[in-house]
Amino acid sequence: MFFQSLTSIGPFAMNCYLLGDLEQGEAVVIDPGGEVPRILRMLEQQQLTLSKILNTHGHIDHVVGVQELKEKTGAPFYLHRGDEFLLQDLAQKAPLYGFGSVKTPVVDHYLEDGEEITVGRLRLEVIHTPGHSPGGVCFHLAAQRILFSGDTLFAGSVGRVDLEGGSAETLLQAIHQKLAPLDPNTRVYPGHGPETTIGREVQFNPFLQPGALRYFGL
Repeated sequence: MFFQSLTSIGPFAMNCYLLGDLEQGEAVVIDPGGEVPRILRMLEQQQLTLSKILNTHGHIDHVVGVQELKEKTGAPFYLHRGDEFLLQDLAQKAPLYGFGSVKTPVVDHYLEDGEEITVGRLRLEVIHTPGHSPGGVCFHLAAQRILFSGDTLFAGSVGRVDLEGGSAETLLQAIHQKLAPLDPNTRVYPGHGPETTIGREVQFNPFLQPGALRYFGL
């Protein structure tokens, strides 16, 4: 398996991930928020073909590189339908946030909760975790005990809920019901900041404690 993290990308210091099957020559990129030339170089160096562009959600810092990657590789863009509305004014907002000129991508495939995505012999499960955004998802590599959590779960924290479509109650329910029960040794690669594990977050993250649910009457 080929796995590469690209950290602190763009004005919002987001994380992008490349995942591939070297024997099958196939790869996906998760949350391409920029540095497209670097992504393309890595693919070429590993002799990998980009088969899919996967996004955990549709916020601007995670999608500004999508259209350029689509044009350079022909790979389809995967996003949950609940976040498609976030793309509508992408081209207008991008310069205001320091991203320069950006084209708005068209979604080619709508992600569904429980869907399985193949990357060569690798298997990614889609876990719908709304709350940071309506269409937020995580990608779970169960066999490898890896979770790409986007802006749902961070080391010591969770995603902000004050943006359009956000909901603290919805986010905490998704995390407690769908992520906390995962293998505690599962490595978590978030959309911002350092990696962590499910076990560490269940033990130390204040938002994963029972009191967090009681606070919201859940």
